[in-house]
Amino acid sequence: MERLEMYHGSISKSRAEELLAVAGQDGSFLIRDSESVPDTYCICVLYDQCVFTYRLFQVEGNLWKAETAPGVKERLFRNVNNLITAFQHPDQGMAMPLLYPVTVDQYHNYHHRHPHHQQPDRKPKPRPQKHINC
Repeated sequence: MERLEMYHGSISKSRAEELLAVAGQDGSFLIRDSESVPDTYCICVLYDQCVFTYRLFQVEGNLWKAETAPGVKERLFRNVNNLITAFQHPDQGMAMPLLYPVTVDQYHNYHHRHPHHQQPDRKPKPRPQKHINC
């Protein structure tokens, strides 16, 4: 996971929401460690000023799967890159396709150029039916 440019490690849910709000573009996404489930990750994607969070974890050995909307058929992937590629298309069970990775380098470059940047006061609108505690 550490080799993926959009993997931010153990940042908090609120920090992920801040980073995606700064990105500001529907389909912006990042991956972080889950705060509540050990050995699990979260894909956070921005859509309509809301951040939707989906668990990402390994199953059956080295296969990967993402939690998606209810009723969407479970899919298994050999690696996270293949999973991300699949979820770049609409109607795959996420609120928005994964279009624009928010990379660790983008984050560091932005904050290096804007050290006194104030985070937006607006909070993402909650959508409990699609947002999970992660």
